[in-house]
Amino acid sequence: MTDQSDAGSVGNGDTCTVIAGTHKGRGGTVEDWQLSKTGHATITVREASGERFKTLARNVRKA
Repeated sequence: MTDQSDAGSVGNGDTCTVIAGTHKGRGGTVEDWQLSKTGHATITVREASGERFKTLARNVRKA
């Protein structure tokens, strides 16, 4: 299914920056870490402005 490199290096409550994908350059606090049916780790990130977006955990790094 998945290995540690696919799961990303962040968990709930961590501050992160998106380094790849659609939301590249954005950042905020990780709110919801989930493992999808296909085995990919997904997260919801809340920016300081309150806006939320979803991305793959492998596309982010701790800030």
